[in-house]
Amino acid sequence: MFDITDRDLVIALSAIGAGFAMIAGIGPGIGQGYAAGKGAEAVGKRPENQGQIVSTMLLGAAVAESTGIFGLVVALIMLFANPLIGAITK
Repeated sequence: MFDITDRDLVIALSAIGAGFAMIAGIGPGIGQGYAAGKGAEAVGKRPENQGQIVSTMLLGAAVAESTGIFGLVVALIMLFANPLIGAITK
């Protein structure tokens, strides 16, 4: 009835895997929102330490964002530069 080749299966599973990889963007979003809220709260309590608080908050946000970027890169590789398709066609 359906003629599913190995290539079709790899493409379908890669699309599902790319969707799962994009779920990695949820964590950094929550973490950055929480960090920004706590940073604003800390600046409100101690405005004289604003520079140190903001720089620490931005460093933490950059580290958290790298997780989301890695997930995006994995998803893009799985969708557009899938090395598994070349491995099956050999």
